[in-house]
Amino acid sequence: MSSDNIYIAPDFITVPSFSVAAETVTPEAIAIAPIVQQQPEQPPVYGNVPDIPTQDATEGIKFDFNDGIRVQFPASGSYRVCFSDIDTGIILYNADVEPNAMVTSVKKFFIRFRLEIFHQGEIEAIFTHDYCAENREIMIQLPVGTIGDSIGWFSYVERFQHKHNCKVLCVMTPWIADLVRDQYPELNFITAKETLNYKPYACYYMGLFFNGNVDNQPTDFRYIGLHRTAGYILGVDSSDIKPRLKLDAPRSIKEPYVCIAVQSSTQAKYWNNPDGWRETVEFLKINGYRVLCIDKAPANGNGIVWNHIPNGAEDFTGDIPLQERVDLLVHADFFIGLSSGLAWIAWCCKIPVVMISGFTHPTNEFHTPYRVINYHTCHSCWNDMRIDFDHFDYLWCPRHKNTERHFECSRLIATEQVINTIRQIPEFKKQKQK
Repeated sequence: MSSDNIYIAPDFITVPSFSVAAETVTPEAIAIAPIVQQQPEQPPVYGNVPDIPTQDATEGIKFDFNDGIRVQFPASGSYRVCFSDIDTGIILYNADVEPNAMVTSVKKFFIRFRLEIFHQGEIEAIFTHDYCAENREIMIQLPVGTIGDSIGWFSYVERFQHKHNCKVLCVMTPWIADLVRDQYPELNFITAKETLNYKPYACYYMGLFFNGNVDNQPTDFRYIGLHRTAGYILGVDSSDIKPRLKLDAPRSIKEPYVCIAVQSSTQAKYWNNPDGWRETVEFLKINGYRVLCIDKAPANGNGIVWNHIPNGAEDFTGDIPLQERVDLLVHADFFIGLSSGLAWIAWCCKIPVVMISGFTHPTNEFHTPYRVINYHTCHSCWNDMRIDFDHFDYLWCPRHKNTERHFECSRLIATEQVINTIRQIPEFKKQKQK
């Protein structure tokens, strides 16, 4: 990164209340503007929090921790505000403020803030508050409707609730929330539209924040992995813990079977070996398995590039409730798929997961002993800190696009490597002995 793109500023933004007119912006806000402009524009995928902070301080001053610390000052009075990080002892901001101003931190992830408010020129605080979530209403927002992200982040929501003994409002896509709702009665699941009905003490946003953003996340997600970033954002244990699902459905298929999922949202995620799925399905059938393809659609793609259900696999595709997928997966001997949502569901079903992925590094997903990656090729571009993913390029291959090495990370994962991985699964060994 060139020096032109580096901007160092204190951890605060000061803006006037209910106004963005240039002539009313404070000097502090002007100073911070370059950082704000450099941040990628986020799609409107989150619910709302109240415009005015929800907690009363003193003398008409309000505060809360919704999207960082926020302190709203009245139209009259002269004040100085100081907030610091209790755990590091670092003072993040200490300055006089203009009437009617709101001061908010740049950092939006979990920080145990200490807030102190003074009359200007005085050394004794008129109000002090240390962040404490116990018995308070905390909103945690999981913004997107993709399965893998939501399932990957979800266990960290419960960890936060247990750590702080708080009342968690979990904002989650309803059809994904239905999968876990009954297993987590202590959490209150709401939709993005329902956020308007609440006035939480604090709110945190789960997500993958791109372009080197370390304001919404304490460290770049590419460095620590897709799901563990939620642990860092919430300040809880970041280790792998499977979310609990309802796994008590009776078996509906008598014969031994394997579930596969071959589709994904961008071509880099696919197993781009043209013979891979066909040969793998053939191998499984020779060894006595029915092979059920459980993708949402039998074909998926963009433009002239389309991916189809593998030859020989049974078509169990369809837009059906996720619980029905769970009911099928839980009795499968194992699952074979990509770095995609159904792999995360299979992991929660406590069955062996063969994950075929070259564009992500193994640290990006949950641990499975049956991870398939070829280190002799280009690989792990998704987790390369020097590369930003292009959401609008379906054929994204940042190092070798439009060359003979395009998608070599998965194209050169041989069927033999996948089959050798399958041979290591205890359930397959038992089936082989029959």
